Amino acid sequence: MQVSDTVEMPVTPRDHTAYERLIEANRDLPAARTIVAHPCDGPSLQGALDAMDGGIIEPVLVGPEARILAAAEEIGRSLEGIEIVGTEHSHASAERAVELIRQGAGVFLMKGSLHSDEILGAVTNRTTGLRTERRISHVFAMAVPTYDQPLMITDAAVNLFPDLDDKRDIVQNVIDLALALNLEPKVAILSAVETVTSKLPSTIDAAALCKMAERGQITGGKLDGPLAFDNAISPEAAKIKGIVSPVAGQANILVVPDLEAGNMLAKNLTFLGNADAAGIVLGARVPIVLTSRADTPRARMASCAVAALFADHQQRNQPIAGS
Repeated sequence: MQVSDTVEMPVTPRDHTAYERLIEANRDLPAARTIVAHPCDGPSLQGALDAMDGGIIEPVLVGPEARILAAAEEIGRSLEGIEIVGTEHSHASAERAVELIRQGAGVFLMKGSLHSDEILGAVTNRTTGLRTERRISHVFAMAVPTYDQPLMITDAAVNLFPDLDDKRDIVQNVIDLALALNLEPKVAILSAVETVTSKLPSTIDAAALCKMAERGQITGGKLDGPLAFDNAISPEAAKIKGIVSPVAGQANILVVPDLEAGNMLAKNLTFLGNADAAGIVLGARVPIVLTSRADTPRARMASCAVAALFADHQQRNQPIAGS
């Protein structure tokens, strides 16, 4: 009997349905005027132009004009009719982009080819930035082919080791985003186990966050925790453990203990689960789209769609108070 040397594993195709709904939700909105900081390579410029072509944004490109034009030539696009605000280098691009937002020239920021620390450094500057009373935090809005609803993971990119007060803001930021996307926020505070123990500080934070929600310090969503990952997303796992709550087994928001856990979880879902991930930073005066070179064009458009919907929600409701 001949034995094959390789075993073919089934591959779950990417399902863009959730992202298509996000993009479609923008059809009734005017294109959001978007400040794009330093789009000086092909992928970052292409992402902004794709979102423009989809009617999601009206971009203002901030950066060295010669480099932006070179990037446009690289991808075979004309920038006729698109405003370019010239700067000398990436630091200046970040500062000028934030200044334009402060002047009311745009409703959200989009990161180009500069480093995330540069744009976030300009955003969080105490004098000239876009700080509010909230701590800024990052959310991955994910479309996972094997999960029957949108899934948000936070914080996997900004806050390294958040304390309890930081986590309160992280949770409130993501709840506000879910409400802007017309989702019912069901927030699972993740740990390794579902019982509270002093040996795992993340379980104590989870229990405290749930109590904070009961006392009105966190509003707008249903919280449960600590929950292990399986108990958060699998009704069967939650049932076996005897966990009964509006969140267990059906969470659409996963709050991780720290950045390392969140980053690994999001990338596992992306590269092993064929999920798409739209990235957005919240808690500043405006949402900030953080894209990476690994993002698919659809994910870049979805990130802009999420930011545009949230910016519209902010404008129609009470904005976050400034610091």
